[in-house]
Amino acid sequence: MSSLNRKLIQNLAETISKQVKHFNKTEVECLIRLFNGLMGDVAASGRAVHGLDRGRFRSILHNTFGMTDDMLMDGVFRAFDKDNDSFVSVREWTEGLSVFLRGTLAEKIKYCFDVYDLNGDGFISREEMFHMLKNSLIRQLTEEDPDEGIKDLVEITVKKMDHDHDGRLSFIDFEKAVKEENLLLEAFGTCLPDAKSILVFEQQAFQDPSER
Repeated sequence: MSSLNRKLIQNLAETISKQVKHFNKTEVECLIRLFNGLMGDVAASGRAVHGLDRGRFRSILHNTFGMTDDMLMDGVFRAFDKDNDSFVSVREWTEGLSVFLRGTLAEKIKYCFDVYDLNGDGFISREEMFHMLKNSLIRQLTEEDPDEGIKDLVEITVKKMDHDHDGRLSFIDFEKAVKEENLLLEAFGTCLPDAKSILVFEQQAFQDPSER
């Protein structure tokens, strides 16, 4: 790496680390280098590069964190892509990973709600619950008509989590339900990494560059 590149990365890490919780400056530098590595072949092609596109980002979720649900991987992409430009920038990458890997319960509640709010209207509707539960449970159901079982599950979930009884989940409903019962955090499917995946990712991402 040229000394100019190193200096640019250090300056960017300095700026981002002041705004991102849970990572120190050295860790942010490592994440920027990892991001640049993931972008490398795209950048080398000479095309204008805005960040990680949906396909590349989803392949990271699948290959690194074992995620398989297309609907939820799209939701994770949207939760990272804060400016909705269809790319995850280096800043969005670092900010997203700080919650994804090390977030507080409050941060993870907001993140999971954003993932589950499929159309971005600020609510998780019965229809959205149905699609997510169907996606995550269909492999486990052996009934002839699994839709009926999923509809029943949606009704049970609404009854348990819909505190203002308007037939859908607002952020306040979701937050209250999860704080009362933490297991409801990923009620509609896995969108956070498990402890083993986090450990493996961090060991690889945060090792000294000279050891690679």
